[in-house]
Amino acid sequence: MALPKKPSPTSPATVSMADLARELGVSMTTVSRALSDHHSIGAATKQRVLKLAKKLNYQPNHMAAALRRGQSRLLGVVVPYIEGKFFPSVIQGIEQAASKAGFSVIVCQSHEDVQLERRNVETLLNAQVAGVLVSLARNTQEFHHFDKVRGRGIPLVFFDRIPAGEQVNSVVLDDHAGALQATSHLLAQGCRRVAHLAGPQHLNIYRHRRQGYLDALAAFGIAPDEALIDYSDMTTEDGAAAMRRLLALPNPVDGVFGAGDSAILGALQALKAQGISIPRDVALAGFSNEGFTAITEPRLTSVDQRCEEMGEAAVRLFLELAAAPHAPFAQRQVVLQPELFVRESSLQGQA
Repeated sequence: MALPKKPSPTSPATVSMADLARELGVSMTTVSRALSDHHSIGAATKQRVLKLAKKLNYQPNHMAAALRRGQSRLLGVVVPYIEGKFFPSVIQGIEQAASKAGFSVIVCQSHEDVQLERRNVETLLNAQVAGVLVSLARNTQEFHHFDKVRGRGIPLVFFDRIPAGEQVNSVVLDDHAGALQATSHLLAQGCRRVAHLAGPQHLNIYRHRRQGYLDALAAFGIAPDEALIDYSDMTTEDGAAAMRRLLALPNPVDGVFGAGDSAILGALQALKAQGISIPRDVALAGFSNEGFTAITEPRLTSVDQRCEEMGEAAVRLFLELAAAPHAPFAQRQVVLQPELFVRESSLQGQA
């Protein structure tokens, strides 16, 4: 029985510019210039190249050509996850702004894992994206994997979670101001022992929210108590465990500000399990204004992060950087202002 015939390297389905060059005995540069009618290629050579290209049904790779000219229209995005409201809404803002500018978007998830984040960056570089927008994974504490992005001259913009102590272009929320608003609101309701559910402090967002909490206490003349600050990864389970510990203190808390809504949801669940009234006995306020905050019982007070606006601002910053690729580096940071959505979980005066 005869073996299947091996496909010819110059078959219509596989023919490439390299195949044309090899068959004609010329360089790929010559083929490329002949196909684009470059003035440096003689008429006879052009005719030979075009004749063979037609015979073999050569189809130019327009994407590859665009990439060679530095005109890729792909924008890469790396986020920790796409659950909840925040990151999906940021991505929506990115996609809307990118589409208006003629770019398509590739989204990668790090799943809060720096190793996967590194692979995400490599994937985007291999896709030859025109720019990279990144929000760091929870355990990212060194940033060498972004050096290759900068080394290739690709615009790099961080948003929300940004590298600590690094000179980077970024879009952030004023997390300090949001935490100051939320904690001050609890104190204005009459709370005097306000606890804080804090996230990993190497991340800018949680570090700034903790400082906003401390500054609010100082503004009301209240000394901070480290026993009232609980550090965790901010999951619902973390929030519930923290709340149970706080309730066991000799002098229990009367208010809790959580640096994330998932943790404050856990606190709410723990309080309900023990039959403690919210907000009469303990007032609650969170951060992110996740969708579930408006449907819990009671509804949760939370700081809104201007999600879509953050995504749009990140794309605008990318476009500014892309428009001046050879300009000297000058750190640019866009700071968005938060908004506190006050709901029943914190209104002790109306409990």
